[in-house]
Amino acid sequence: MSTAHQGMTRRSLLAGATAVAAATATGTPASAAPTGSQVPGIWREFARTPFTHPQIPYVGRVGCHGGAARFPRRPAVADVCDYGAEPDGSTDCAPAINRAVAAAGRAGGGTVTIPPGTFRIDGLIHIGYDNVVLRGAGSGRTTLYATKSLTELIGVYGSRYGGTKSAWSWAGGLIWLAPTARWDSLVAAIKAQAWPFEGWTGNRRDEWEPLTAVQPARQGDWTVTVADPSRLRPGRLVLLRIADDAGHTLLQHMSGGGPGPAAYYWQDKTKLLSYVPYEWPVRVARVRGRRVTLERPLPLDLRPEWNPQFTTHVRELTGAGVEGLTLDVMDTPQSPHLLDKGYNGVALQCAYDCWVDDVTVRNVDNGFGLVAASSCTLRRTKVGGRGEHHPYFCREGSHDNLIEDFTIEQRTVPAPEGTQLHGINVEGLSSYNVWSRGDMQMGTFDSHRGLPFANVRTDITVDNNGRHGGDANAGPLYGARFTHWNVRVTNGRAGLVKIDGLAPYSATVGVNEVTEFDQTDVPDFTGDLHARLELYPTTDEVRPRNLYEAQREL
Repeated sequence: MSTAHQGMTRRSLLAGATAVAAATATGTPASAAPTGSQVPGIWREFARTPFTHPQIPYVGRVGCHGGAARFPRRPAVADVCDYGAEPDGSTDCAPAINRAVAAAGRAGGGTVTIPPGTFRIDGLIHIGYDNVVLRGAGSGRTTLYATKSLTELIGVYGSRYGGTKSAWSWAGGLIWLAPTARWDSLVAAIKAQAWPFEGWTGNRRDEWEPLTAVQPARQGDWTVTVADPSRLRPGRLVLLRIADDAGHTLLQHMSGGGPGPAAYYWQDKTKLLSYVPYEWPVRVARVRGRRVTLERPLPLDLRPEWNPQFTTHVRELTGAGVEGLTLDVMDTPQSPHLLDKGYNGVALQCAYDCWVDDVTVRNVDNGFGLVAASSCTLRRTKVGGRGEHHPYFCREGSHDNLIEDFTIEQRTVPAPEGTQLHGINVEGLSSYNVWSRGDMQMGTFDSHRGLPFANVRTDITVDNNGRHGGDANAGPLYGARFTHWNVRVTNGRAGLVKIDGLAPYSATVGVNEVTEFDQTDVPDFTGDLHARLELYPTTDEVRPRNLYEAQREL
């Protein structure tokens, strides 16, 4: 970013923040701010340094197409009924739906429509083609009734870290968006019991090649200098790959740096170490000589000892979506913890600029999943029914995603013994993800270890009754710049919502009074965490009310 562009952006942000503060003080409606609303000092600080604030991440461009309010509308090219689907609740319609999706893919994209009614599916639905949208008539009108689990359809899926856990507890969906070649390789590996890595560089993390080295730069920079720009062009998706060094200074940087992370013992955190190098997908916006501008600012510093480079990756899925339907799983009991059979909802994997809109899943083991998915949006989604393990999971290096207007309904039956409920999960170095405008009638803010950093949860009501997970060898619960902003806890439990005593360089702003009980954690890092706690305790008084929307507007 040029100095002029950067300065102009910061001036506009500061002007907006000043306007909000003035409106609050005078009682005039900035966004209809009620009497008693307050603008915290940390917001004014952020407005002055939006891309480099030490506690609050810049998330103003997360989500599909930079957080676009509307998704692309693609012309209808296929109706599932023309391929043999019947809304009678008894015919297996999965083959017909998949044939219609494949036809749309061969046509170069388009919308596959599903009319109102109940369509039984005895198999999973795979969307592996760019620019293909599966659209029902609305979540209250079109239902896919699923009868089989992923264990039945694909096979047992064990953990690559060993033990008897089922990886269907955190992977895959009965509606599964993933590029065809990547999905085929995953299924083949699972069937061969060669438990794969699940991300952008293949089952063994070896499907990549360097494009060019990147010179040192700072977190928040939009433009970088490369050694060789010949293979870069505007619009191309590349991986920014950042390795760690023997002293684990990259992991320390992700944690905010300083004496606490420096003293932390990283060497035995084998699961965490398997997540590095850090891989961040991003589109190239402009190339001028050796200067390359990206579509969003750098998530981290780039230092020579971390060998920063742009690389290739497995082919992404882009421009695909699922809209306007309910996935209702046949009535099955919830499995014991980590033994899920894979009655899962919608998964997005190695997907970029994809979306889910107006979709409900019911009676699932796991609801909506982001697995090595980036710049995707889940909007107007809902999880309900008999109760689930992960209502939402975000893992394996998923970045820059937006989950907004989401609902986790209260379970319809008591939780069976031996099961566990998480909530809005994030783990595995996932960064710059936003959960916004949520109604969580059960669950928690599940940091599942694996050092997720720079994530935001804002404008959410939660009955905080879930528990977080995460193996000890996955490392810290939090990295730096985690922000919880305007959270209304209905049962008064602090755990994983009020995080000023746990997360380094974090911000907890505008949370009602809570206390520690049930699962109580201690900080991973010693010394001063440099965490901020503002407008505590208050209930819905902080302005701006929604941190993500405020960053977008400014």
